[in-house]
Amino acid sequence: MPSPKIISLFTGAGGFDYGLEAAGFRFGAGVEMDEDCVSTIHESRPSWKVECASVFDVPTAQLMKRAGVARGEIALVAGGPPCQPFSKAGYWARGDAGRLSDPRSDTLGAFLRVVREALPEVVLLENVEGLKYAGKDEGLQLLLSELEAINRDEGTRYRPVVDVLNAAHYGVPQLRERVFVIAHREGREFAFPQPTHGSTDGPRSLLDEPKEPYRTAWDAIGDSETGPDEDLRVRGKWADLLPSIPEGANYLHHTDRGDGLPLFGWRRRYWTFLLKLAKDKPSWTIQAQPGPAVGPFHWDNRRLSVRELCRLQTFPEDVSIYGERGSVQKQLGNAVPSLLAEVVGRAIREQLLGQRVDSALKLLPIRRVPIPPQARTRAVPKKYRHLVGEYEAHPGTGLGRGALARPAQAS
Repeated sequence: MPSPKIISLFTGAGGFDYGLEAAGFRFGAGVEMDEDCVSTIHESRPSWKVECASVFDVPTAQLMKRAGVARGEIALVAGGPPCQPFSKAGYWARGDAGRLSDPRSDTLGAFLRVVREALPEVVLLENVEGLKYAGKDEGLQLLLSELEAINRDEGTRYRPVVDVLNAAHYGVPQLRERVFVIAHREGREFAFPQPTHGSTDGPRSLLDEPKEPYRTAWDAIGDSETGPDEDLRVRGKWADLLPSIPEGANYLHHTDRGDGLPLFGWRRRYWTFLLKLAKDKPSWTIQAQPGPAVGPFHWDNRRLSVRELCRLQTFPEDVSIYGERGSVQKQLGNAVPSLLAEVVGRAIREQLLGQRVDSALKLLPIRRVPIPPQARTRAVPKKYRHLVGEYEAHPGTGLGRGALARPAQAS
């Protein structure tokens, strides 16, 4: 049985595509404008044909030619258009985000243009969960309406199904939510895979489906060793405060509702501020552009190594990331966890392409036991103790000082 072929848009560092590869798909052609991402792909998968260009500048016919297919012959067009216009961070800071008024949202139109011109058997789009927020879902509505227009014009029957998947529920050792949109050209129904992993804490109902425990940060990186050339020291104003925060906690430990000293106001900082991994739980979401105090940090009070970041994103072990540290962080922070893509890809093959998949998951991390106990925290250094005091809690989304200082945006 020939492997179904894909065209990859906004390929990035390849996280999505490594997972589809593991699910049995064959890379046909891709396009990515970031030079470091393309170098990562060329070093890790030399046979993959990835165009280093903007998707706006690459004709669909050129992608199909490179993939060796004619219109209607490609099994899957897959991609994740840049997600900043729909990012949750925009809501935290401003109470809103630019969505379709942000020029970067034009990438949705570019994705749909390739779908219209290639007519793949299956469409697979992923994005941040903000794409689906009620009342703020113009991007999703654009996608759905354009697929309807393609159906009218081309006689296809794309009927998209949409869901938000948390990667940790499928064995990825990281809490990371993404929206997936999947549609079959002839209207075949698709059901997203049921979660296979979950928390074992707390009571369970007799009706609950049995699940494996979450894969943990320890499962992913418990045996990792840092390279001699990697400088993983935490820098900046707050570096010396990190050892006073327990595993799995963040700056909220040092508020009047935490167990530490009241150094900050409740929710006055981003959740990722001084955020630390816990060995016995999945990692928090890997960030694409963290500042010096933005985690998640290792439980040994350092930054995560490149190999550790790759493992938390369940990239294959043979993948190498090209570029300086900032570029590497961006590539990995923007990527889809490869195991999640493998799970979704296997379901697409079985349900929509009629191909049986019998093999075990290739990218599921092995379980490492026993898990060592948490490291002891250290006392707050003297240089921070002048911050002890009473602080007001954050008043709520869109009500902070930064949001109130901006003029109201037209809806």
